[in-house]
Amino acid sequence: MKEIHLDTVQQFNELYGFETLHPLVSVVRFDRQRELEEAVVHYGLYALFLKENKGCRLSYGRTPYDFDEMTVTSFAPGQTIRVEPMPGVKNPKWTALVFHPDLLVRTGLGRNIGKYEFFSYSSNEALHLSAGEISIFRGVLGMIAEELRRSIDKHSRALVVSNIELLLNYCLRFYDRQFVTREEINHEVVRKFELLLKEYIAERAVREGLPRVAYFAGKCCLSTGYFGNLVRVETGKTAKDFIADHLLVAAKQLLSEDGLSVGEVGHRLGFDYPQHFVRFFKAHTGKTPSQYRHVG
Repeated sequence: MKEIHLDTVQQFNELYGFETLHPLVSVVRFDRQRELEEAVVHYGLYALFLKENKGCRLSYGRTPYDFDEMTVTSFAPGQTIRVEPMPGVKNPKWTALVFHPDLLVRTGLGRNIGKYEFFSYSSNEALHLSAGEISIFRGVLGMIAEELRRSIDKHSRALVVSNIELLLNYCLRFYDRQFVTREEINHEVVRKFELLLKEYIAERAVREGLPRVAYFAGKCCLSTGYFGNLVRVETGKTAKDFIADHLLVAAKQLLSEDGLSVGEVGHRLGFDYPQHFVRFFKAHTGKTPSQYRHVG
C-alpha cells in the first residue's frame, strides 16, 4: 500500500497538481479524471475537505468515517488516514483548505486551535452541510483564495488567519446544528451511555476503577471529543458531570447500607483511595460521606 507524507503545503499541491501561491496555506478545487490509489496518508498539516461526491472511503485505524456528498472532513497534524478508492468513481470532486501549523505561530487562532475539537473527530462524525451552509463555507474559502492571489504584504497573514478562524467558527456552529438535527441518533447514544454507565458502576468499577469518558465513547464507536459534545448538547451537561451524577447516586445508595464502611463504598465505586472518595463526595454534596450517613 502506498505511503504518503504531507508535511508541507508544497507537497500537498504537488501531489494533486496545483500551483503553490503561498508556502503555508492553499485553497484548491479538484475536479479531474484521476484513478485514486489505496494509500495511507500521514498529515503534518491542517486540512478541511468539502467532498462533492463519493470519491473514496476514509478511516482512522479500523473505524470507517461517515462520508457522503457535500460533507466536510477535517484532519490535523499527527493524524494518519487510510484512503480507499470507491469502485467506479474516476472523477472525485472536492475543495480543500490546507494550512501549515507555522501559519498560526503567535496568533490568537494558534493559541485557541484546541477548541476546534472536530479536527480529532473520527468515525460517523463528518460534517454534513445544508445548501445554505455550503454557500457560507464556499464564501469564506473564496475570501481566503482571493487573498492568496494577491501579492503578499504586511496584511496578508492576518487576513488569511482571520478568515481561517471565521471558517472554523462556522464549522463549530454547523456541528451544533448537526447535533440537533440528528436528535434521534443522539438520544440513542445517550440512552446507551446511561445503561453502560449504570452497568459499569454496579459491576466493573470495583475491578477496573473509576468510569472514564473515553471508555464509553469507544463503546458507542465515537471519538471522545464528538461523544463529549454530543452528550453536552443532548443533556446540557458534560460527559464527566453525567458520570459524576451517577456516581453520586450510587454512593448515596451504598452509604445507606450499614454493612459497608466509607472506604469500602469508595472502593466499590472505583476510587483508589478513601480520601479521594471523601473529597469527591463533599465537593458535590457539601458533606463528608460520614456526615451524610449520620444526617441522611
